[in-house]
Amino acid sequence: MAEKSIRFGILGCAEIARKVSRAIILSPNSTLYAVGSRSIDKASRFASANGFPPSAKIYGSYEAVLDDPDVDAVYVPLPTSLHVRWAILAAEKKKHVLLEKPVALNVAQFDLIVEACESNGVQFMDGTMWMHHPRTAKMREFLSDKQRFGQLKSMHTCFTFSADPDFLKNDIRVKPDLDALGALGDAGWYCVRSILWAADYELPKTVTALREPVLNEVGVILSCGSSLHWEDGKVATFQCSFLSNLTMDITAIGTKGALHLHDFVIPFQEKEASFSAASESWFKELLTGWVPIPSEHTVMTDLPQEALMVREFASLVRSIKENGSKPEKKWPTLSRKTQLVLDAVKASIDRGFEAVEVQY
Repeated sequence: MAEKSIRFGILGCAEIARKVSRAIILSPNSTLYAVGSRSIDKASRFASANGFPPSAKIYGSYEAVLDDPDVDAVYVPLPTSLHVRWAILAAEKKKHVLLEKPVALNVAQFDLIVEACESNGVQFMDGTMWMHHPRTAKMREFLSDKQRFGQLKSMHTCFTFSADPDFLKNDIRVKPDLDALGALGDAGWYCVRSILWAADYELPKTVTALREPVLNEVGVILSCGSSLHWEDGKVATFQCSFLSNLTMDITAIGTKGALHLHDFVIPFQEKEASFSAASESWFKELLTGWVPIPSEHTVMTDLPQEALMVREFASLVRSIKENGSKPEKKWPTLSRKTQLVLDAVKASIDRGFEAVEVQY
């Protein structure tokens, strides 16, 4: 028997909402039910351009989506500064919340969102899509293999893209009143999550921002980096930027093995994704090569990672609605840890690049 569809409403017509709209359509247990914008004409054009079903409701306000009794869940792609208001209101209206990242401007704001979700019994999940790709689970198997990978010692990751002049002047991610974290919140979120993922979500002891971040004329971060340090000696670094060529790398190095990939945020291809794994590699005689060389692993998927995210979220929502299950706490916990590290990086920048302790 096919799963009963969860009816999604979308708050706003952001560019990323085009991708998630398609994901909702592709997800077998979801229905694209409604969209709301501050302009009903804009909402109508968005629905028409993005394949909404003819039955979809078109609203001229976000409130109207939340007031629709048939909307089960909402996707919120609004600017980060608006997340607290609209995610809390959605939870109070008993709508389950799929929230775009970064989840908040700081962890205090995020805690208000989670408190609202928990007190109203609704599911929370952030929009970190790569977490839901089957490649991610396969890589986790390798990192957890003590014989092939050993103990994690260092992690290095970057997410950069070269934004055009219009983006750097007009995009919401460079506006202090809309997305004040800039590249740290947008691209850095993925880097921090990947580091925590590799460390099995153990928070670092301290975070130290790298010197010479690039800020625009109104103080929003366009490029920055950081180092992270754990009490057991693990270290990690990341770089995020709106000013460098498109790069999405992860390198995780253990005592016995290493993992590499170059497209962790968005795979090079929608239905397959690869990574390389090396285990107990050494030099050939006369240093002419490696023995053994890293192995290449390709993971196939019938659905793109964003549709897998929607499917998992909808499945959790359905379990709550039909079985009386409690909301899954895994996802807000991972979001909070990611936000804590982002907060520490921002604090280190603001304090002149001193080490900042991370406390849960």
